[in-house]
Amino acid sequence: MSTTTLTEKPGRPRKPRKPGKPGKPSELTPGRRLLRGLPWLVVRQHRIALACVLGLTVLTALWILYERHELVQLLDAKGWPEKDPGRPMEDDRGYEYITSIINGLPLILAVFVGAPLIAGDQESGTAQLVTTQSVTRRQWLIAKLGLAYTLALVSGLVVSALFTWWWKPHRSLFLSEWIDGVIFDNTGPVLPAFLLFLTAAGITIGALARRVLPAMVGAFLFTAVTTLFVWDEVRVRLGSPEMFTSPMGTELPARFHDVYEVDRWVGSADGTLYNWGRCAEATEKATDACIKEHGIVNDVIEYIGYNQMAGMQWLAAGILLAGTALLTAFTLWWTSRRPL
Repeated sequence: MSTTTLTEKPGRPRKPRKPGKPGKPSELTPGRRLLRGLPWLVVRQHRIALACVLGLTVLTALWILYERHELVQLLDAKGWPEKDPGRPMEDDRGYEYITSIINGLPLILAVFVGAPLIAGDQESGTAQLVTTQSVTRRQWLIAKLGLAYTLALVSGLVVSALFTWWWKPHRSLFLSEWIDGVIFDNTGPVLPAFLLFLTAAGITIGALARRVLPAMVGAFLFTAVTTLFVWDEVRVRLGSPEMFTSPMGTELPARFHDVYEVDRWVGSADGTLYNWGRCAEATEKATDACIKEHGIVNDVIEYIGYNQMAGMQWLAAGILLAGTALLTAFTLWWTSRRPL
């Protein structure tokens, strides 16, 4: 690897000019680039990962545009919303493939962008070489983090905006509930924040591991546990559950069509609540006797309404961004004080 300092700006050699004759601007200045110095070096170093993630983002965006166009055409032909269109999203392979790609983006960014970002330079010795040139360790770290976070943010914003544009006007036709991860985590501000957080987690794991392979394995395990187990528990706790009581056996109002039901009970006139199966006896006569004995007259449900979705998403994004900030601060502190 060349030991040329990073402040040098590569370009075409200057042509000699005759004494007394002013040179043209094109002869006196090197070729211009959008990025120069350290940012240009970092982009060039990670150009394969950059191209892959951006290519996947563009592919997903175009696919969403196509699927939405096909859905709109189908609904117009069936006279929706005046007429029932049936279940147009059932067995929709395009929707399944798109959501699989979007759900895989956090893993891709954490494992293939975040984990090797610093660990790769530490393992190969590039970090030591770069910081002996005309840039400081902090400048090197900021350039690295800036590239990874910009990539995660751009990818998340584009995909989330288009997926929201596809889902929101037609949400009653989608089979997944609004609180399911495939919808909640991929619309609004949650997806960009999620990508930033898991990218930051991959970078932190890489800085601690200092080797690419262990870093990628650690990032994979962390992302899998977070997305499959931890976040599912966090998501449903972001809302404020409400209670609704109705006479036993009556239908719920139409506004409860898209609520998320947290739990369900039966209750007596004095407000005492019993488990839904409290009077589930073997015979109807025994069931009626149990209901009469406990004075059960009401059905009670605990629910989170769709009207809370926006607030829950911004709360989720705030938590994820706070986690990103903490991980970034720790990575800067740890890497700035540890030998490269």
